[in-house]
Amino acid sequence: MTGTIPARDLTGLPKAHLHVHLEGAMRPQTLADLADRYGVVVPQARGFGSFAVFLDLYLAACDLLRDIADLDRLTREVVQDAARDGAVWVEPSIYPMHHVRLAPVEEIVGVVVDAGLSAARECGIGFGLMVGANRTQSPAEAADLARVAARAAGRGVVSFGLADDETSTPPEPFAPAFALARDAGLLSAPHGGELAGPDSVRGALDALAARRVQHGVRAAEDADLVRRLADEAVVLDVCPTSNVLLSVVPSLERHPLPALLDAGVRCSVNADDPLLFGCSLLSEYQLCRDSLGLSDERLAAVARASIEGSGASQPQRRDALAAIDAWLAAPPHEPAAAPSRPASATSSSPRQP
Repeated sequence: MTGTIPARDLTGLPKAHLHVHLEGAMRPQTLADLADRYGVVVPQARGFGSFAVFLDLYLAACDLLRDIADLDRLTREVVQDAARDGAVWVEPSIYPMHHVRLAPVEEIVGVVVDAGLSAARECGIGFGLMVGANRTQSPAEAADLARVAARAAGRGVVSFGLADDETSTPPEPFAPAFALARDAGLLSAPHGGELAGPDSVRGALDALAARRVQHGVRAAEDADLVRRLADEAVVLDVCPTSNVLLSVVPSLERHPLPALLDAGVRCSVNADDPLLFGCSLLSEYQLCRDSLGLSDERLAAVARASIEGSGASQPQRRDALAAIDAWLAAPPHEPAAAPSRPASATSSSPRQP
C-alpha cells in the first residue's frame, strides 16, 4: 500500500489478543529490572532465524521470574499492554511447569488468574487464561495440567493449549488431555502448522478437536485442509512477524494470511512473543494494513474472528462485535502511516462452560 488511502485508527478497533505467551510478552524494561535485581546477564533479541535460538531467550525470560510478585507484575503489565493496543479481551497462555520452583502448579495458575482479572477490571477489558501443555514433555504431564485447568474453568481459565516444537511430537498423543479440558468446557487451542506442515493442523482438528489453531499458516500448503478450516469455522491465531523472524515464511510479502482470508478461513492477528520479536498487537494490525494490504473491512473481519474465537462471555462478545461494527461505520481519518516491517523481511469474565 502507498499510505495515501484514508484509514481508521487501529487503536480504536476492538480486538482480542489470543496468541500471546505470557513470559514472551514481558516488557523490555521489566526484563532489565529483573535481570538487574537478580544479577543476571540476559542475551539481547537480535532476530532469530531458528526456533532453537528463540527458545534460549524465552527460557531466559522465564528464569527471571523468581518470585510470585514477579509473576503478578508480568501478568498485570501484559493486560495493560493489551488494553493500550485496543484489545477488549486478552487470553495469554502459560506453561505452569516453568514456575513450579515458586509454588505448586495450581497456585501458579491462581496467581496469574487473580492478577489478570484484577488488571482487566482496572483497564476495563476482559481476561481469560490459557493453560498450555508442552509437547516435548509427556502426555501424562499434559493430562495433569488439563485437570488443573479444568478445576479453574469458569473461574478465569478459558482454554487449553499445546506448544513447543511441533516437529518433536505430533498432537495425537495429547488427545486424552484435551478431552479432559473440553469436558470442562475449555476451548481447544493447540499450536499447529508453524514448524510442521498441514498434517500438524489436521491432527489438531482430528485428535484434539481444535476450535482455534495457534499459527496454522502452513495449512495454506493443502487446499483441501484450507477448505475444511473455512467450512468448520476454525480460527487460526496468526502471528506475521513471528512467522517471518522464525523463517516459517520466506518473507512478509509471501505470508499466506491474505490468501487464507480470501479462501474464507477465519484468522485472528496476534503478536506471539512481543519481547522477543519487537512487535505488539497494534503493530501487527498496522503491519497487516501497510505491508499485506488488508483493508479496514478485512481488518474488522479479523477482529471479529478474534472476538468470536475467544473465551469471552457472550455479553462481552456481543458488545465487542457491536463496537467493531461502529468502528467500521465511522468515516476513515488521515492516511495510514508508512509501512513497518520485521527486519528480516526487508533484506472480565470468562465464558462459562
